[in-house]
Amino acid sequence: MNPVFAALIIPFLGTALGSAFVFFIRREMPPLVQKLLLGFASGVMVAASVWSLIIPAIDMGQGPSAILPPTVGLLGGFAFLLLIDYVTPHIHPGGGTEGPESRLSRTAKLSLAVTIHNFPEGMAVGVAIAGALTADFNMAGALALSLGIAIQNVPEGAIISMPLRAEGNSRWKAFAIGSLSGIVEPVGGALVLLLATSVLGIMPYMLAFAAGAMLYVVVEELVPEYSQGKHSNIGTVGFAIGFALMMVLDVVLG
Repeated sequence: MNPVFAALIIPFLGTALGSAFVFFIRREMPPLVQKLLLGFASGVMVAASVWSLIIPAIDMGQGPSAILPPTVGLLGGFAFLLLIDYVTPHIHPGGGTEGPESRLSRTAKLSLAVTIHNFPEGMAVGVAIAGALTADFNMAGALALSLGIAIQNVPEGAIISMPLRAEGNSRWKAFAIGSLSGIVEPVGGALVLLLATSVLGIMPYMLAFAAGAMLYVVVEELVPEYSQGKHSNIGTVGFAIGFALMMVLDVVLG
Protein backbone atom coordinates (compact mmCIF):
# COMPACT_ATOMS: atom_id res chain seq x y z
CA MET A 1 0.00 0.00 0.00
CA ASN A 2 1.18 3.50 -0.82
CA PRO A 3 2.53 5.01 2.44
CA VAL A 4 0.88 8.38 1.79
CA PHE A 5 -2.52 6.77 1.27
CA ALA A 6 -1.97 4.53 4.29
CA ALA A 7 -1.12 7.48 6.55
CA LEU A 8 -4.24 9.36 5.40
CA ILE A 9 -6.68 6.46 5.78
CA ILE A 10 -5.43 4.82 9.01
CA PRO A 11 -7.08 7.37 11.37
CA PHE A 12 -10.43 6.81 9.65
CA LEU A 13 -10.03 3.06 10.15
CA GLY A 14 -9.54 3.70 13.88
CA THR A 15 -12.87 5.52 14.03
CA ALA A 16 -14.56 2.71 12.11
CA LEU A 17 -13.09 0.14 14.49
CA GLY A 18 -14.47 1.99 17.50
CA SER A 19 -17.87 2.33 15.82
CA ALA A 20 -17.89 -1.44 15.29
CA PHE A 21 -18.16 -1.93 19.06
CA VAL A 22 -21.95 -1.90 18.56
CA PHE A 23 -21.67 -5.36 17.02
CA PHE A 24 -19.89 -6.84 20.04
CA ILE A 25 -21.01 -4.90 23.13
CA ARG A 26 -24.70 -4.80 24.02
CA ARG A 27 -24.53 -2.19 26.74
CA GLU A 28 -22.76 1.14 26.96
CA MET A 29 -19.03 1.11 27.46
CA PRO A 30 -18.13 0.66 31.17
CA PRO A 31 -17.16 4.04 32.71
CA LEU A 32 -13.75 2.79 33.85
CA VAL A 33 -12.91 1.52 30.36
CA GLN A 34 -14.06 4.80 28.83
CA LYS A 35 -11.92 6.81 31.25
CA LEU A 36 -8.90 4.63 30.48
CA LEU A 37 -9.37 5.00 26.72
CA LEU A 38 -9.94 8.75 26.91
CA GLY A 39 -6.83 9.17 29.05
CA PHE A 40 -4.89 7.00 26.62
CA ALA A 41 -6.13 9.11 23.70
CA SER A 42 -5.04 12.28 25.50
CA GLY A 43 -1.54 10.94 26.07
CA VAL A 44 -1.20 9.87 22.45
CA MET A 45 -2.28 13.26 21.12
CA VAL A 46 -0.07 15.30 23.45
CA ALA A 47 3.00 13.19 22.63
CA ALA A 48 2.22 13.34 18.91
CA SER A 49 1.83 17.11 19.09
CA VAL A 50 5.23 17.53 20.75
CA TRP A 51 7.41 14.99 18.92
CA SER A 52 5.76 14.84 15.50
CA LEU A 53 4.67 18.47 15.08
CA ILE A 54 6.10 21.12 17.44
CA ILE A 55 9.72 19.91 17.62
CA PRO A 56 9.96 19.43 13.81
CA ALA A 57 8.46 22.91 13.34
CA ILE A 58 11.17 24.40 15.60
CA ASP A 59 13.92 22.40 13.89
CA MET A 60 12.94 23.81 10.49
CA GLY A 61 13.96 27.33 11.58
CA GLN A 62 17.34 28.90 12.24
CA GLY A 63 18.54 31.30 14.90
CA PRO A 64 16.53 33.00 17.65
CA SER A 65 13.62 33.66 15.29
CA ALA A 66 13.11 29.92 14.76
CA ILE A 67 10.61 29.87 17.61
CA LEU A 68 8.34 32.52 16.05
CA PRO A 69 6.54 30.40 13.39
CA PRO A 70 5.82 27.52 15.81
CA THR A 71 4.51 29.96 18.43
CA VAL A 72 2.25 31.75 15.96
CA GLY A 73 1.04 28.48 14.49
CA LEU A 74 0.37 26.91 17.89
CA LEU A 75 -1.71 29.86 19.10
CA GLY A 76 -3.48 29.96 15.75
CA GLY A 77 -4.50 26.32 16.13
CA PHE A 78 -5.97 27.00 19.56
CA ALA A 79 -7.79 30.09 18.28
CA PHE A 80 -9.22 28.23 15.29
CA LEU A 81 -10.77 25.46 17.41
CA LEU A 82 -11.98 28.00 19.97
CA LEU A 83 -13.79 29.86 17.19
CA ILE A 84 -15.35 26.67 15.86
CA ASP A 85 -16.53 25.72 19.34
CA TYR A 86 -18.07 29.16 19.73
CA VAL A 87 -20.01 29.30 16.46
CA THR A 88 -21.05 25.66 16.08
CA PRO A 89 -23.75 24.00 18.22
CA HIS A 90 -22.36 20.77 19.67
CA ILE A 91 -22.37 18.68 22.79
CA HIS A 92 -19.45 17.28 24.73
CA PRO A 93 -19.28 13.53 25.42
CA GLY A 94 -19.93 14.33 29.07
CA GLY A 95 -23.19 16.08 28.22
CA GLY A 96 -22.33 19.80 28.29
CA THR A 97 -23.72 21.79 25.38
CA GLU A 98 -21.84 24.67 23.73
CA GLY A 99 -22.27 26.98 20.78
CA PRO A 100 -25.41 28.84 19.68
CA GLU A 101 -28.82 27.34 20.40
CA SER A 102 -30.18 24.96 17.75
CA ARG A 103 -32.80 22.28 17.25
CA LEU A 104 -30.24 19.55 16.67
CA SER A 105 -30.74 16.40 18.71
CA ARG A 106 -28.30 15.42 21.44
CA THR A 107 -26.90 12.62 19.25
CA ALA A 108 -26.48 14.99 16.30
CA LYS A 109 -24.60 17.48 18.46
CA LEU A 110 -22.36 14.76 19.84
CA SER A 111 -21.62 13.47 16.34
CA LEU A 112 -20.93 17.02 15.19
CA ALA A 113 -18.49 17.57 18.06
CA VAL A 114 -16.43 14.50 17.19
CA THR A 115 -16.54 15.31 13.47
CA ILE A 116 -15.36 18.89 14.08
CA HIS A 117 -12.44 17.75 16.19
CA ASN A 118 -11.46 15.01 13.77
CA PHE A 119 -10.61 17.60 11.14
CA PRO A 120 -7.50 19.04 12.86
CA GLU A 121 -6.28 15.50 13.45
CA GLY A 122 -6.48 14.92 9.71
CA MET A 123 -4.65 18.21 9.22
CA ALA A 124 -1.89 17.00 11.52
CA VAL A 125 -1.37 13.88 9.45
CA GLY A 126 -1.45 15.93 6.25
CA VAL A 127 1.28 18.32 7.34
CA ALA A 128 3.40 15.43 8.66
CA ILE A 129 3.17 13.72 5.27
CA ALA A 130 3.98 16.99 3.54
CA GLY A 131 7.05 17.31 5.72
CA ALA A 132 8.15 13.82 4.73
CA LEU A 133 7.70 14.62 1.05
CA THR A 134 9.24 18.09 0.96
CA ALA A 135 11.56 18.43 3.94
CA ASP A 136 13.99 16.38 5.98
CA PHE A 137 11.32 14.28 7.64
CA ASN A 138 10.84 10.53 7.75
CA MET A 139 7.63 9.01 6.38
CA ALA A 140 7.77 6.54 9.26
CA GLY A 141 7.20 9.49 11.60
CA ALA A 142 4.06 10.46 9.69
CA LEU A 143 2.84 6.86 9.86
CA ALA A 144 3.52 6.78 13.61
CA LEU A 145 1.45 9.95 14.05
CA SER A 146 -1.31 8.47 11.91
CA LEU A 147 -1.31 5.27 13.95
CA GLY A 148 -1.38 7.19 17.21
CA ILE A 149 -4.40 9.22 16.07
CA ALA A 150 -6.11 6.03 14.92
CA ILE A 151 -5.66 4.53 18.38
CA GLN A 152 -7.27 7.51 20.06
CA ASN A 153 -10.08 7.49 17.47
CA VAL A 154 -11.26 4.08 18.66
CA PRO A 155 -13.06 5.40 21.78
CA GLU A 156 -14.40 8.35 19.78
CA GLY A 157 -16.10 6.01 17.31
CA ALA A 158 -17.60 4.03 20.18
CA ILE A 159 -18.77 7.20 21.95
CA ILE A 160 -20.92 8.00 18.90
CA SER A 161 -22.13 4.58 17.76
CA MET A 162 -23.07 3.08 21.12
CA PRO A 163 -25.44 5.89 22.22
CA LEU A 164 -27.04 5.72 18.77
CA ARG A 165 -27.66 2.03 19.28
CA ALA A 166 -29.04 2.67 22.79
CA GLU A 167 -31.55 5.11 21.26
CA GLY A 168 -33.01 2.32 19.14
CA ASN A 169 -31.12 2.64 15.88
CA SER A 170 -29.97 -0.51 14.12
CA ARG A 171 -26.41 -1.68 14.65
CA TRP A 172 -25.53 -1.00 11.01
CA LYS A 173 -26.93 2.54 11.11
CA ALA A 174 -25.09 3.29 14.36
CA PHE A 175 -21.89 1.88 12.87
CA ALA A 176 -22.27 3.88 9.65
CA ILE A 177 -22.87 7.21 11.40
CA GLY A 178 -20.02 6.62 13.84
CA SER A 179 -17.66 5.72 11.02
CA LEU A 180 -18.65 8.68 8.87
CA SER A 181 -17.66 11.06 11.68
CA GLY A 182 -14.07 10.12 10.85
CA ILE A 183 -14.26 10.64 7.08
CA VAL A 184 -13.22 14.28 7.51
CA GLU A 185 -9.74 13.13 8.58
CA PRO A 186 -8.48 11.80 5.24
CA VAL A 187 -10.27 14.69 3.49
CA GLY A 188 -8.67 17.30 5.75
CA GLY A 189 -5.31 15.58 5.51
CA ALA A 190 -5.40 15.53 1.71
CA LEU A 191 -6.40 19.20 1.46
CA VAL A 192 -3.67 20.35 3.84
CA LEU A 193 -1.14 18.10 2.09
CA LEU A 194 -1.85 19.79 -1.22
CA LEU A 195 -1.52 23.27 0.31
CA ALA A 196 1.61 22.53 2.32
CA THR A 197 3.53 20.94 -0.54
CA SER A 198 2.80 23.95 -2.75
CA VAL A 199 3.87 26.59 -0.21
CA LEU A 200 6.91 25.26 1.64
CA GLY A 201 7.49 28.44 3.63
CA ILE A 202 4.35 27.91 5.69
CA MET A 203 5.30 24.40 6.81
CA PRO A 204 6.48 25.38 10.34
CA TYR A 205 3.28 27.36 10.84
CA MET A 206 1.08 24.48 9.68
CA LEU A 207 2.85 21.89 11.81
CA ALA A 208 2.41 23.99 14.93
CA PHE A 209 -1.15 24.95 13.92
CA ALA A 210 -2.10 21.28 13.76
CA ALA A 211 -0.43 20.73 17.15
CA GLY A 212 -2.37 23.61 18.69
CA ALA A 213 -5.65 22.25 17.33
CA MET A 214 -4.94 18.78 18.70
CA LEU A 215 -3.91 20.12 22.11
CA TYR A 216 -7.10 22.16 22.26
CA VAL A 217 -9.12 18.97 21.76
CA VAL A 218 -7.22 17.31 24.62
CA VAL A 219 -7.62 20.20 27.06
CA GLU A 220 -11.20 21.10 26.16
CA GLU A 221 -12.73 17.69 25.49
CA LEU A 222 -10.77 14.67 26.64
CA VAL A 223 -9.20 15.67 29.97
CA PRO A 224 -12.43 17.12 31.48
CA GLU A 225 -14.31 14.02 30.38
CA TYR A 226 -12.10 11.45 32.07
CA SER A 227 -11.53 13.69 35.12
CA GLN A 228 -15.21 13.78 36.07
CA GLY A 229 -16.61 11.57 38.80
CA LYS A 230 -14.89 8.73 40.60
CA HIS A 231 -11.67 6.97 39.61
CA SER A 232 -10.27 9.85 37.55
CA ASN A 233 -6.83 8.38 38.24
CA ILE A 234 -7.70 5.63 35.74
CA GLY A 235 -7.67 8.28 33.03
CA THR A 236 -4.32 9.56 34.30
CA VAL A 237 -2.87 6.05 34.04
CA GLY A 238 -4.21 5.84 30.49
CA PHE A 239 -2.61 9.20 29.69
CA ALA A 240 0.79 7.97 30.89
CA ILE A 241 0.54 4.78 28.82
CA GLY A 242 -0.61 6.62 25.71
CA PHE A 243 2.08 9.29 26.00
CA ALA A 244 4.82 6.72 26.52
CA LEU A 245 3.63 4.56 23.60
CA MET A 246 3.44 7.47 21.17
CA MET A 247 6.82 8.74 22.30
CA VAL A 248 8.38 5.34 21.66
CA LEU A 249 6.68 4.99 18.28
CA ASP A 250 7.84 8.42 17.14
CA VAL A 251 11.43 7.97 18.29
CA VAL A 252 11.81 4.40 17.02
CA LEU A 253 9.98 4.83 13.72
CA GLY A 254 10.88 8.48 13.12
